[in-house]
Amino acid sequence: MKVQQFKTQANPFSGINFVNHYFNKSGLSSLIDNELGGRGRNAVYSYSDILRNLCNVALSGGSVIEDINSHFREHLESIPNNKVPSADTLLRAITELTTTNTVYTSQSGNTYDFNINLKMNRLLVKSLKLTGQLQEGEMYDFDYDNQINANHKWDAKRTYKKNEGYLPGIATIGNKIVYIENRDGNANVKFKQEDTLERAYTILEEEGIKINRSRMDAGSYSKEIIKMVNQHSELFYIRANKSENLFQQINQIKDWETIEINHKQYQVASIPFKQFFEEKGYRLVIMREKAKSNQLDLFTQDSYIYRSILTNDHNSTEKEVIEFYNQRGASEKTFDVMNNDFWWKHLPFSFLSQNNTFMIVMALLKNFYNYLIVKISSGFPELDSKSRLKKFIFRFVTVAGKWVWQSRTWILKLYTRKPYHLLV
Repeated sequence: MKVQQFKTQANPFSGINFVNHYFNKSGLSSLIDNELGGRGRNAVYSYSDILRNLCNVALSGGSVIEDINSHFREHLESIPNNKVPSADTLLRAITELTTTNTVYTSQSGNTYDFNINLKMNRLLVKSLKLTGQLQEGEMYDFDYDNQINANHKWDAKRTYKKNEGYLPGIATIGNKIVYIENRDGNANVKFKQEDTLERAYTILEEEGIKINRSRMDAGSYSKEIIKMVNQHSELFYIRANKSENLFQQINQIKDWETIEINHKQYQVASIPFKQFFEEKGYRLVIMREKAKSNQLDLFTQDSYIYRSILTNDHNSTEKEVIEFYNQRGASEKTFDVMNNDFWWKHLPFSFLSQNNTFMIVMALLKNFYNYLIVKISSGFPELDSKSRLKKFIFRFVTVAGKWVWQSRTWILKLYTRKPYHLLV
């Protein structure tokens, strides 16, 4: 084997040039600077420089902010006129965008920290509108969940799953994150959730985004939360908690209908909801399946497993309600993408407030990736709009190339036959 080396280096991540191209062409750089303002008289890097470089590192395969120093700086600096900050500068800029925690006290006297960053969350929604992923006046389906972010940060608290971490509230529309509010890991998911939801709904409404259906798990099953969701949604679907009152109603059901969902047989029925809002005429959709153990249930005195969904939808069949509710699994995939592709499981700060800002920033970049992959996959058949980041890096970002000054202009030379030229 013979080896020949050259003094001039090719950039192995030359696909990132096209990421920057769309970051600027979409108007995202301008939006970021207009919404967040300047960083001060002596600042060398704007907020758009900060977020664009974070995007570069994440979409090149980095997993922590420090990778910009140790792995990517020389490659990013080879791009003409590209200003590349250090990891310390990136961390300092994120800290500048952080808000002070709000402390709430429960009826039992316990205190909990929440971090509410309306400015950054509004930027989230504005960026989705800018890239055409959300349209003013359109009706959308809204999902909300509290997800444990397990970590050992200085202010992490013990969660209901017996591990340490945070318990952020996260709202999504499809695979797009539209609101994030970090909270102490030991806070009950229902505590002040109606306030969190009101802030999320209000930002969307102020930006002209309308909510058709809201969908939530049993962590949102309370009178105050249901009232708030109903005020801001045309329809809602919330998993109901088990209770003695509920099973008393279930025991009175005589007519069960058998349906098939995902090749499995269930029995379903609907009854009027008689717990929080009798006057509203809400509907409880019940489904049951035979327990494999055949053990008797304490409340129902039979061997069925029961699940129920509270809704104000009186037009859909039980099967349609259940199938729509089961689509909540798509939001679980979004959290997996954030944890593994966009660094949520590698939070860089020691405190809840700064990490909340970081999570919002990375959610903005993930939303931008949704927009970017649609643009790029149209000309690259090996990619599609659902491609995960790892595939995108291997199939698009990792291409050898270098910039050369020729005929009084910069030209990007790529060592590939793939149709990158179609993206310019």
